[in-house]
Amino acid sequence: PAGPAPPRGPPLSRRPPAAAMAEDGGSGRGLPCPGAAAALRRWEQLRRRVAAAAPWARGLLAVAAGLGLFYLVLRVPLRLRDSLAAVTVFLSTLTPKFYFALTVTSSFISGLIFVFEWWHFRKYGTSFIEQVSVSHLKPLIGGVENSPPAPAAFSAGENETSRQNMPECKVWRNPLNLFRGAEYSRYMWVTGKEPLTYYDMNLSAQDHQNFFTCDTDALRPSDTVMQKAWRERNPQARIKAAHQALELNNDCATAYVLLAEEEATTIVDAERYFKQALKAGEMIYRKSQNCHSQSPQHEAQLRRDTNVLVYVKRRLAMCARKLGRIREAVKMMRDLMKEFPLLSMLNIHENLLEALLELQAYADVQAVLAKYDDISLPKSAAICYTAALLKARAVSERFSPETASKRGLSTAEINAVEAIHRAVEFNPHVPKYLLEMKSLVLPPEHILKRGDSEAVAYAFFHLQHWKRIEGALNLLHCTWEGTFRMIPYPLEKGHLFYPYPSCTETADRELLPTFHEVSVYPQKELPFFIHFTAGLCSFSAMLALLTHQFPELMVVFAKA
Repeated sequence: PAGPAPPRGPPLSRRPPAAAMAEDGGSGRGLPCPGAAAALRRWEQLRRRVAAAAPWARGLLAVAAGLGLFYLVLRVPLRLRDSLAAVTVFLSTLTPKFYFALTVTSSFISGLIFVFEWWHFRKYGTSFIEQVSVSHLKPLIGGVENSPPAPAAFSAGENETSRQNMPECKVWRNPLNLFRGAEYSRYMWVTGKEPLTYYDMNLSAQDHQNFFTCDTDALRPSDTVMQKAWRERNPQARIKAAHQALELNNDCATAYVLLAEEEATTIVDAERYFKQALKAGEMIYRKSQNCHSQSPQHEAQLRRDTNVLVYVKRRLAMCARKLGRIREAVKMMRDLMKEFPLLSMLNIHENLLEALLELQAYADVQAVLAKYDDISLPKSAAICYTAALLKARAVSERFSPETASKRGLSTAEINAVEAIHRAVEFNPHVPKYLLEMKSLVLPPEHILKRGDSEAVAYAFFHLQHWKRIEGALNLLHCTWEGTFRMIPYPLEKGHLFYPYPSCTETADRELLPTFHEVSVYPQKELPFFIHFTAGLCSFSAMLALLTHQFPELMVVFAKA
């Protein structure tokens, strides 16, 4: 049975939470416990009494606080003395084996750290300990985090000074790049090494999308398929998409381009595909010319068709050069440069220079240099080193270091040496490849001007031309290192060019394969932590050896 009903009390308050919080002091919490409230009241009373006390009372409190602090200061050294006595007793009980194990372990650990630091410096060019300290420990200690590097592009409001101070690290399309299917893939089949990096192939994919696609591709099914094909990462998927595009339209020029680049396993097969692409590309180009003024979309389509036609003709000329039809290749390149004179940024003249050097038509090479080796035009290793080669050709056959040191240099020899110094200042990595002091690899599809990637691309095609001229490499060997005496601080001030950019090493590591040892200029000094870990390892090893040979003496030394 239910008990009696509880007595009715006063009705419960239905205050809103905000009102209750305001009444409780605004903290959002309930009333404090009674003990805490009593402590707060006592503290408030003590504070009021001290505030109302006379000045002599305040002084007495200050003296008492000072005596307490003085007692603490005297007590800490006493504790330290007791701790040191305990450590001394502990060390006196240790045996020589302990000291030997300690020094060996220290030497081993510091040796491992030294090896890792050396490997990290050789691979990435920085100290791992220094990098971790700057990026992780400095913000914890209270330092200012490094701001991210400024992007390469500048807004319109920035001044010209910041634009000049920003290092130039623009990546360019290699004008002499090889064929993927007929050359790069064959290298990978033979050696098992991937000659192209993912970063390099990704840049090529972006180039293909810019060159071979436009906004009107959605109107044509075959171009729509090819637009997807250029975005594919898998080579087999790209080749399959190109065949699908040809099934939809047998005159799809970009599909033939893709098959020539990636499916063809020989230069002959690549040339056959490019001839089909040329036939289809010329027909589409003529149609675009007739209606390019109708709308902006038609103008974009004309630019795309122009890019396809120029690309196909250039690659056909390169096929003819590789197949030994050099005069035919030279004619095709000259015609292409006359037909499209505004496309000089494609650097077709570098293909022409290499073909003319193969023909040993040095007068024609000089004529091309007179047009493109101008102060207002961008330079390249091909321009600078070809100019040096022509001037070295005039004196290299009779040049002798011993004779030159006795009688001095003639005017022609001075001009040749100055041309070599100019070329070496522009790209200091090239001489090591020409003199075969470093091994070559297949050149990447993109290069960084003044970097190691450009040096590899130049030496890969032009080493034979330097060897053909008697004495040219000997003159280069005797004079190229003299360049560095004229530019003791290449990162700060150049002689004939702008200061050497400091960002080339990072970009070259992205462009060149991992099995290639990237050339670094100027040579970096070893970081402090490599010296420190090497010294620590050597010192610990010496202590371990002394402890093993003279255990009693080392124990006495350690206890002392």
